[in-house]
Amino acid sequence: MGMEYQLFYWPSIQGRGEFVRLALEEAGVAYLDVARTKGGMENMLAALKADAHPSLAPPFLKAGDETIGQTANILLFLGARHGLAPRRAQGRLWAHQLQLTIADLVSEVHDTHHPVGIALYYEDQKKEAKRRAEEFIASRVPKFFGYFERMLTRPEHRGVYLLGARLSYVDLSMFQMIEGLRYAFPNAMARLEPGYPGLHKLHAHVAARANIARYLASPRRIPFNEEGIFRHYPELDEPAA
Repeated sequence: MGMEYQLFYWPSIQGRGEFVRLALEEAGVAYLDVARTKGGMENMLAALKADAHPSLAPPFLKAGDETIGQTANILLFLGARHGLAPRRAQGRLWAHQLQLTIADLVSEVHDTHHPVGIALYYEDQKKEAKRRAEEFIASRVPKFFGYFERMLTRPEHRGVYLLGARLSYVDLSMFQMIEGLRYAFPNAMARLEPGYPGLHKLHAHVAARANIARYLASPRRIPFNEEGIFRHYPELDEPAA
């Protein structure tokens, strides 16, 4: 589109902003990761208060005079502009539905280490986190992964991606979901992943895309850490096989 987007998100974590970054990187469009620039945090906090339609929290995206908040909403916007979503309204709604389902899973991942309250430290809720993580691994991951695997293996489905032969922003988000869970729960994922060959293939295809591969190898890709949504606490993972 010949424009520079401004992405507003926390500067030291992947978090929900990473789903947006992946779409921008795959589309090959110019964007400024505002909070990672000098004075960027102050600019981001000011934008949260100053905009006519402010977002409750990051991430949000500025495109010219327009501001769009909420991860799934931003991806709906970018998908239509940059060929990362179907052209027809029905297809766009289906993509958006799948993205909202991924957003539900993201929230459940967060709750594995903060099941009681977001304002409390992990150390204040370790017992509850252990119980939540066990239930998440045993039943929630299989429920969500089973659903997405079925979407990939229906008789009428064609292609390795969730919407068919053509990549969409939903595939980028599922790639990030798998990456994050591999980091947070490496032992559990090593056991679970072979049961979902369609998702495994989707992940590999996304990782091999030229723009994504360059991004993953660049300093723009913030490493996973224990401040974001996907956190690796060994005591929450399964024992090694």
